Amino acid sequence: MDRKCRVAVTVEQCWHRVPGGTATSTIGTLAALRAHDDLDLVGVAARHTDPPPEAFRPPVAVRHLPLPRRALYESWHALRWPPVERVTGPVDVVHATAVAVPPTRAPLVMTIHDLAFLADPRQATRHGNRFFRRGTELARRHARLVLVPSEATAQECREAGFDPDRLRIVPWGVDPTRASDAEIAAARDRHGLTRPYVLFVGTVEPRKNLAGVIDAVASLAGREIDLVLVGPHGWNEDLGARIARLDDTGIGVHRLGFQPPSALAAIYAGAAAFCFPSLSEGFGLPVLEAMAQGTPVVTSSGTATAEVAGDTAVLVDPSDHGAIGAALATLLDDPGFASDLGARGRARAETYTWDRTAALTAAAYHEVAS
Repeated sequence: MDRKCRVAVTVEQCWHRVPGGTATSTIGTLAALRAHDDLDLVGVAARHTDPPPEAFRPPVAVRHLPLPRRALYESWHALRWPPVERVTGPVDVVHATAVAVPPTRAPLVMTIHDLAFLADPRQATRHGNRFFRRGTELARRHARLVLVPSEATAQECREAGFDPDRLRIVPWGVDPTRASDAEIAAARDRHGLTRPYVLFVGTVEPRKNLAGVIDAVASLAGREIDLVLVGPHGWNEDLGARIARLDDTGIGVHRLGFQPPSALAAIYAGAAAFCFPSLSEGFGLPVLEAMAQGTPVVTSSGTATAEVAGDTAVLVDPSDHGAIGAALATLLDDPGFASDLGARGRARAETYTWDRTAALTAAAYHEVAS
């Protein structure tokens, strides 16, 4: 089309208590899409009196529908009201960036990050399971194109009955800026990190496999190391009880909670190893973020994180806690191998750009709008 393609993009995840990879990927994509002069972008969210946290503020103007989030989500899924156009006016495309599927008269592009809840309902709350299933059904019925961040999620979608011809793989990107030595030292000082540490970053929820991380670190008892856990509390996981496993090991535990993206780079860069043996991921952004900082990674084989890491991480069976511990021991005991792995991971991370994500996303918009 000769005029700009007007696209409404849902950004409500930016206000969630746990924004997660959904908000991070949406913000990264939108920021890169602003360079596309043929697009006119507008965000759509529920009713709010305050903006989201600074780290998760959308880089586009946002229009707010008249309902608060819970009511809006339920109304979208049960009543198919109110339409996006109520606050945006006419649009050429609507992009739903999460499983909340808005009604619209325009062609719908849907991002599905993963379908882990279908394989294991315990990975979500009871309400979450109901909501996710309804959203998946609506996406399968209404989406012209479905964007997925990995082949692993594409396969989940095929198995869930999505038309393979409507799937488009759109990997996420990462900020390639490496933390400086001064920033790493400041982060260590701020959090009292005086010893080498194994790092985990992610929401505290069952599929992140904190049991595997903690059991693996427990197998390193007697070493002068710490475990650093970064991420907000999620659901269905008693982290305090998990951590008690390390009480008599001599390994310190630092629970840093949620950290803004601006603080994460130095925490990643200062780690001796990054451990992310997740049971299921749609992409695994923390793995890519660790790689971008040159930190050696241990992550899961047979999952989306293995796609991201390729041959630049130690891949393990996430159900084999002994194998996770052995992989960490290798990185801690062989500095040369760890350094080489980190360097190769950083080189691979540089190929994951938000510009590529934006280009593939823009192509999807134009495909359905034409």
